[in-house]
Amino acid sequence: MDMLMIQLEKDSATPLYEQLYEEIKKGIIEGTIAVQTKLPSKRKLSEFLSISQTTVELAYAQLIAEGYITSKSRVGFFVEAIEELAYVEKTTSQQMIKTTKKHKILIDFNPGKIDTSSFPFTTWRKYAKDAIDDHKQDLLLIGSPQGEQELREQIASYLYQSRGVLCSPEQIVIGSGTEQLLPMIMKLLGEDNLYAIENPGYALTHHIFSQYNQSVIPIDVDEDGMQIQQLEGSSAKVAYVTPSHQFPTGAVLSASRRAQLLNWAAQEEERYIIEDDYDSEFRYIGKPIASLQGMDHRGKVIYISTFSKSLMPSLRIAYFVLPEKLLTRYHDIFTYYTSTVPRFEQHMLTQFMKDGYFSKHLNRMRKIYRKKLEKLTQALDPYAPTVSISGEQAGMHVVLTVRKEMSATDLSNIALQQGIRIIPIKEYMIAPTAQNREDQFLLGFGGIEEAEITNTIQKLMDCWRIRRTAD
Repeated sequence: MDMLMIQLEKDSATPLYEQLYEEIKKGIIEGTIAVQTKLPSKRKLSEFLSISQTTVELAYAQLIAEGYITSKSRVGFFVEAIEELAYVEKTTSQQMIKTTKKHKILIDFNPGKIDTSSFPFTTWRKYAKDAIDDHKQDLLLIGSPQGEQELREQIASYLYQSRGVLCSPEQIVIGSGTEQLLPMIMKLLGEDNLYAIENPGYALTHHIFSQYNQSVIPIDVDEDGMQIQQLEGSSAKVAYVTPSHQFPTGAVLSASRRAQLLNWAAQEEERYIIEDDYDSEFRYIGKPIASLQGMDHRGKVIYISTFSKSLMPSLRIAYFVLPEKLLTRYHDIFTYYTSTVPRFEQHMLTQFMKDGYFSKHLNRMRKIYRKKLEKLTQALDPYAPTVSISGEQAGMHVVLTVRKEMSATDLSNIALQQGIRIIPIKEYMIAPTAQNREDQFLLGFGGIEEAEITNTIQKLMDCWRIRRTAD
C-alpha cells in the first residue's frame, strides 16, 4: 500500500493517535485494507498526514497489541487476518461509520493569534504599491539565496539595537519560517545528532525533528528555564532553547543557567545551541532579556527568529544568524538554493524597517498587548485562588493554573463543548516531568479584542463553574 487516505481532525478532543488507530482498524474490519497489506512506514505516513512519527507509532502499537497488524523486523507492518480474531464482530460499513462533531470555535485562546485590527494596513499598502512598479523590474529575477542584502542589513541593525545580537548581514539567512530554516540548520550540523529540546516545548519543533528522523531527548523546564544539569547528564550534542521567554511556560533562563549552557556548548567542538527568540519584542516587566548569542564568544549559538508575532504570521519571513565558522559549510551546501521568500515581500519589509515604521509598530503593539494583559489579569483576579497565572512578564500568552478536581484535559473538553478552545500544557509535553502540570493551560490573549477579554474570561469560568471569590 502506497499510502493511507485518512482524514484526521486536529481540532478534535480525541487524540490524533486514537483517531488514526480507529480509522485503520475500521478499514481492516470492513475489508478496505486487505489481509497481508503492507502498511506505510511510520516516517512516510507521518510525513503524508503531517503528524509526528510518535503519533503513528502509538497507533501502530495499539493495533499490534490488539492483533490487527503484525510487525516484521526490518520489513514493515502487515495486516492480519481478522477472521482469526474471535472477538471481532463484522458489521456493515454503515454501522461502522462514526460521526465526529465539529465544534464551532467562538472564543479562541490560541497563543499564535495576533491583534489583526491594529496592523498598519495603510502604510503597508504604500510599500506594496511601491514594489509593484516598472522601476522595480529587478525584483522579478531570482535574488540572493540568503535573502536581500538590504533586508539582512536592516535585520542585523535591529538585532544589535534590540537584542544585543552581534552579527554581520553575511551571517543572516532569510527563509519562509521555522519549518524551512530548521531543516537547513540540521543539515549544517550533520545528520547524526542528538538534540536536547525543552519539555514542555514548542510542538512544531518536535514534529520537525521527528519528520527529519532526528533523535531528541526531552529536558525538563522549571521556573528558571531548561534544567542544564539534566542536559549535562545527557548525550545531546545540540540544545534547542527559548531562553528569553520559554514556550509555553513563560520562564526566563536564569543568568547562572545561561552561563552553564554556554559552558556546556564550549566543552566539545560539535556542540551547539539553537536559540529561538520567537517573541522577544514584547516584554512588559523590566529591561529586555539579552540574547544568548550576544553573550557567546566561541561561536556556539545559532540564533533564529521570525516576524510572525511582530508583524503577521502570513508574511512567512523568518531568519537565522550563523556563527562565522559555519558560513563556509553553509555556502558549500546551499550554494544552489534559492530563497523561499518572494523578493517583493522582502523589499516591502526592508523599506518598512528602513523608514522607521517597524519600530513604531512594535512600540504601539507593545502598549496594546500590555493593556490586554492588564485587562486579563484584572478579569482573572476575582477567581483567585482557584485560578492563577504565571509567565506574564512577556509575550502574548500566560500559563493558567486551575485548582479543580477535574484534569486540564477534561476541562478543555468541557470548554470546547461551549465553543471555547484552550489548550492544556500537557499537550506540549513529550514525556512526563517532575513538575506536575496536570492543572495548567496555555492562554493566549493576543487575538482577543481588549473590550472582550473580561467577557471571554467570564464565559470560560462559567463553563467550568468556577465562582468569583471577590468583587
